[in-house]
Amino acid sequence: MRRHAAAAALLAAAGTTALTGCSESGSGTTTAPSQPPAPPSTTPPHTAATAVTSPATSTTTTISACGPRHLDIGAQTMSPGMMHRGVELTFTLAADTPPCTISGYPGVDTGEGGPVLHAERTPRGYLGGLPADDDTPPVVTVLPGRPARAVVEGSAMGPDGKDCPLYTSLVVTVPNSTESRTVHTTIDTCALQVHPVTG
Repeated sequence: MRRHAAAAALLAAAGTTALTGCSESGSGTTTAPSQPPAPPSTTPPHTAATAVTSPATSTTTTISACGPRHLDIGAQTMSPGMMHRGVELTFTLAADTPPCTISGYPGVDTGEGGPVLHAERTPRGYLGGLPADDDTPPVVTVLPGRPARAVVEGSAMGPDGKDCPLYTSLVVTVPNSTESRTVHTTIDTCALQVHPVTG
């Protein structure tokens, strides 16, 4: 009996030890070691503004007609040809003016130098104007560095064969406007024509 009791006590003690060992071992494998926090990401978040697949927007820009104050007017004497005299007028964008359109005939009168001559509006002449197969004045868009142009011309000999007065200025009115400006140039003529504005 004593032997049986001693053996039972030994078995009970061994079982308790085994259970304690299992408990410690199980505890060690199921508890994860503490990890340091992950560093913040340096990659910027993706936003709609940087997306390359954003749909494009279609816009239509309307260009207005040029007003008198939108343009600077210049004049340059052209090379003579066969008793014809000419002046090329230029219509250039004034400072801080957006592109605008111009079409038609400028108004042109002679200034200093002789009796006043009013330019007759003709599609073309000896020194310039529209192509031979088209009498319709084009609509010209005046852009920075790209002025519109018009030719003024006349004959240096009168109907009686005498020389014509030498004018030193012209009074020019922008097409579709009533405001005139004086430009200084020279042209000796007894009659005057003006052709439409072209690019």
